[in-house]
Amino acid sequence: MLILASQSNTRKALLEQAGLSFVTVPASIDERTLESDAVAAGGDGRDVALLLARHKAEAVARSHPGALVIGADQTLSLGTTLLHKPVDRADAAAQLEHLRGKTHRLHAAVTLVRDDSVLWSDIQTAELTMRDFTPSERDDVLDREGDAVFGSVGGYRLEGPSIHLFEKVVGDYFTILGLPLLPLLAALRAIAPETLR
Repeated sequence: MLILASQSNTRKALLEQAGLSFVTVPASIDERTLESDAVAAGGDGRDVALLLARHKAEAVARSHPGALVIGADQTLSLGTTLLHKPVDRADAAAQLEHLRGKTHRLHAAVTLVRDDSVLWSDIQTAELTMRDFTPSERDDVLDREGDAVFGSVGGYRLEGPSIHLFEKVVGDYFTILGLPLLPLLAALRAIAPETLR
């Protein structure tokens, strides 16, 4: 059995579009405490993404013996600052203002766990530069995005109207969406080829 330890509709759609047969079981972990502890120990956005992906997979694997579990997470870093999913429209606008005219990094991590063994992990980073957009451009994008931005770190969706706020994107598209899909598929071919049939 292949399990995606995530409630992300985007990750679920990516795996479905790749033709994988799996079930989703959201992991119950305290992400903010794990993040805080990692940062206090000197970790950065990459470290946090890998840690959260592993903890999600391990949490679900504990209750599903023998299953191959995919854990994934994504962090957004602007320098040493980590941003999270906005809680409301005002928070989304504030995050976009914080990112306006600057380059930030999205770190997407993925881990495969079976029982108590981490079989494989990978992390990819993309760099995104936002335009020096106006407040009215920002508000127009937020109007068009609606509630969808509340599920996206940074308060934007590159696959939606938010693309108008960007000047430059360097990196893998799947990484930007929160799942390094090509490395994951390669790992599944090597570790569990039966999951691809």
